[in-house]
This record gives sequence, C-alpha cells and structure tokens, in this order.
Amino acid sequence: MGIFYQILLHIIFPLFALIGVGICLHRLLKLSLSTLSTLTIYVLLPAVCFVNIYKSDISGNLIGQTLLFLLFFNLLLIMISSLLAKVNRFDRQLSSTFKNSFVLSNSGNYGLPVSELVFSSNPAGMAIQIIVSIFQNLLTFTYGFYNSVSAQSSGKDIVWKILKLPVIYALLLAVLLRWMHVDIPDYLWKPIENTSNAFSAIALITLGAQVAYLKITRISRPIVWIVIGRLVLSPCIAWLVIFGLGLSGTIAQALFIASAFPTSRNSALLALEYDNYPNVASQAVLLTTILSSITVAIVIYLAKILF
Repeated sequence: MGIFYQILLHIIFPLFALIGVGICLHRLLKLSLSTLSTLTIYVLLPAVCFVNIYKSDISGNLIGQTLLFLLFFNLLLIMISSLLAKVNRFDRQLSSTFKNSFVLSNSGNYGLPVSELVFSSNPAGMAIQIIVSIFQNLLTFTYGFYNSVSAQSSGKDIVWKILKLPVIYALLLAVLLRWMHVDIPDYLWKPIENTSNAFSAIALITLGAQVAYLKITRISRPIVWIVIGRLVLSPCIAWLVIFGLGLSGTIAQALFIASAFPTSRNSALLALEYDNYPNVASQAVLLTTILSSITVAIVIYLAKILF
C-alpha cells in the first residue's frame, strides 16, 4: 500500500498536474498545437535523447543481458500489435497510431522515477531502467517515426523524412562523443541540458492541450486493445521472455516492472505531428497512465514475489 501511495503522489500527480496546466492554457489562450508539436519534435526530443545517451555509464554485461531481453520483448510486441491491427482492419493511419501506442512505453518521466523509488538502495535497478529508456528513445526515433511517416508516404519519401529528423543526428553525435570520451564544454552543455529539462513539461502541456476539448463518450475498440496490450499483455510477455532467457534477481525485477509502464506521450506527439488519429493517441496516453497507477503497483508487488 505504501508503494501504491508513493507512485500516486510522486509520479501520477506531477504528470497530471502538467497535463491540467495544458488543458487550462489551451482553453484560455488557444495554444498552437502545431507549433508545440514542431518545437517538441525538432528541438526538445533531440536534446533529451542526446543528454540521456551521453550521460549513460553502464557495464557491458548488464547492457548485453538487458538489450537481449529488449530485442525479443519488443519484437514480440511489434508482431502482436501488427497482427491485431490487421485482424481489426484498421486503416493505415489508425494502424500507425495503434502500433505506436501499443509498443512505445513511457520509460522516461514515468519509468525513471518509478525505478528510482523501487531500487533506491540498488543502483543496478536504476541502471537497467536507463538502458530501457535509451532503447525506447531509439525505438521511438526509428520504428515510431517510420510508423507515423509510412501512414502517409512510401518508399523514398519515408527515408527522406526520417533523415530530416534532427534527433537521428543528435543520437549519432551522442554515441560518437561518448565513445571518443569527448568532454563537452560547460558553456555548450548548459543550454543542451536546459533544453532537455524542458522536454517533460512542454510534452505534457502539449498533451493537455490536445485533450482540452476531448470528450470520451465511449471507449473505442483500438483504445481497449491498447490498454489491454500495454498494461496486461506486455508484462505477461515480459515474464515469458525473462523466463526463457533465464534472468533472475534485480535485472529480472527491473525489466518486469519496466514492461508495465503506460503508453509513451511520444506516441501522441507523433500522431499530432503527422495527423494520424491524434485523439486516439491522446486517449491512449491518458487512460493507460491513469490505470497504470493500479497495474504498476501490482506488477511491482509481483516482481518482488516472482524474482
């Protein structure tokens, strides 16, 4: 019960406080959603990706085990979401948003605080969540972007639009500088870090603006499947992969907990940027985040029993 209360107070409440700010601002001032989306995709996302990857410092063995799990786990999620989209006969744009909402999880501003709380006395648990967060960034900027762009384009257009995204180059630059052990001067690092720190607030305010006039009169079929997939199927699949790979202890606990996080707000930003059913994406983020206050607490409890 203590963990459940801490998650509500320190994670869920701050998230919804900023979403509430976005709702109020949009109703009062009529914010430009297009401007907010463009700012996030082309400025804030590259900064947060660069900072996360450049600052990471994790052992090779831990990285190897975690990446092996993430490859199998996310491949299964991608396959299941694609199958469900075909079975339900979603059109290309809805299918794009559905798959992103199903696969991409909020491992950053939700996952990192949860892990910090659960593994406060075990740095390895937090390190694993950092790897998961970085992997999710990579997945968002490759698979996520490809899904969003391919819903409206094909062939060379998809490649060209992806290559135009600055986050790709921020990612490559961060890896290169990290590999070469290059120290970034303080006068350059501070603006990059400040921009990265602004990401969470702006992204959540943008999400609030997206849902300011949203009325959920009924829960649509895509939303039902996203909620089930993200909060129920995902931890079940994670348990199977953990069991199959023979993982145990802290790494098993951390990965099992990470599998239960709600839909990434990036899926809503991508849907808004490319106009792929943004209302569905926003509903998915909101509902999975609300319900995760219960499901994540349950998964944390199970992780301590199972592993």
